Amino acid sequence: MQTIPLQNNAVQTSKLLPLLFAGIKEDEPLTVLHIGPALPDTVDFFCDYRCKLHFVDLFDDLPLAETEDSPRLQEQVDTLLDIQPDTRFDLCLFWDIFNYLERDAILALMANLREHLKPSTLAHMFSTHNTRIRPQGQFYGVLQPDTLSCRIRSSEPECYAPHSQRKLQDMLYCFTLERSVLLPDSRLELLLRVKR
Repeated sequence: MQTIPLQNNAVQTSKLLPLLFAGIKEDEPLTVLHIGPALPDTVDFFCDYRCKLHFVDLFDDLPLAETEDSPRLQEQVDTLLDIQPDTRFDLCLFWDIFNYLERDAILALMANLREHLKPSTLAHMFSTHNTRIRPQGQFYGVLQPDTLSCRIRSSEPECYAPHSQRKLQDMLYCFTLERSVLLPDSRLELLLRVKR
């Protein structure tokens, strides 16, 4: 597991993250999809739960795209996610991955996840309110139910391609937007619920 050092004072309070954990008891089984590196604070946080963590660091494989020399996009996504057929996620922590995926890659991700979601699945993510402003790239972890750790990426993927909130909602067809919060740096924090 690669350890990425925590920058000084690199924490962020979240208004929406607590809603993910509000109905979850520590003794209930919990299955979590985390898109990004396995940060030690996230692992430590979930040690208090009866939890299975599924880490997928898609950032190592960006950009996701079909070329003459690569497998079909859906096959790439299926291979990268490597989710066991009987896995059903309670929580999905997408962070800001959708800012780096083109439409077809997002649709491939949703096609894979669709069968791994429960009727009660919740998801958390960041998007951008103004697609012309590029926020600083960060890796996110969970420190407390209302506090995130933020580590600056040493290198930023070149495939930054943010989507408007309306377009993103259409592409994330497995989910419906539950709540959103506009952050001071023009990012949007979003809470999603599986579409029933």
